[in-house]
Amino acid sequence: MPAPLTLPRLVWGDGHRRALLVHGLGSSAALMWRIGTALADAGWQATAVDLRGHGDAPRALDYSVAAYGADVAAARPDDGGEWDAVIGHSLGGAATVIAATTASGWARRLVLIDPAIHVAGRDEGIIRRSQQRAFASPDLEAVRAEHPDWHPQDVELKVDAVLRASRWAVEQTSAQNQPWDVRAQAAQLDIPTHIVGADPEVYSLFTGDLAESVLANPHISMSVVSGAGHSPHRDRPEDTIRQILEALS
Repeated sequence: MPAPLTLPRLVWGDGHRRALLVHGLGSSAALMWRIGTALADAGWQATAVDLRGHGDAPRALDYSVAAYGADVAAARPDDGGEWDAVIGHSLGGAATVIAATTASGWARRLVLIDPAIHVAGRDEGIIRRSQQRAFASPDLEAVRAEHPDWHPQDVELKVDAVLRASRWAVEQTSAQNQPWDVRAQAAQLDIPTHIVGADPEVYSLFTGDLAESVLANPHISMSVVSGAGHSPHRDRPEDTIRQILEALS
């Protein structure tokens, strides 16, 4: 595994149950605020991290999924124990899978939000073009036009995330992961794992044959957020949070 970086944190709540929140490509810890707030209200302490190359996290040369996973695996609760749950979106979901299968006693259960388990072909192009648009127009009007249903704070924080992320790091995340594939690690998961999927009728990274193959692991279950695209926690936050809390109950 690559040498891990120490990731900066944001914390919601002070409950005894502890959750780690891991954002996706081009995002930030702050953009996990809806999930963090909901968990805090439900009696959890939720800690979100900025991934390498994003937000206030250190920059590096290695932007492989393995490197992201090493950083996440090194992120532990303050007492050094294990997380009661880890919730990862997209790239954060892939990094979470890597961490869970390489770090013993790291997490009791996982929730993966439209995880980037295998990215190739059409999806590769869609992600690349989405990131290009984000860096070309990092302003409120452009984000609001592309995502008219998002909460105003999600719009503000998406702009902030793009402005504070390294464009080179985001580009290298695609370039250095050829292939981008953590299916073998997902097959090794032996803790309860629930996938909150996006609606394939809108756009989902985790669907079809990929979902069927990953769900062959008996430790993994799945639900879908109807009407939500790749970021269900921003597109349909209430339904997404309900499904997350049900998975954690």
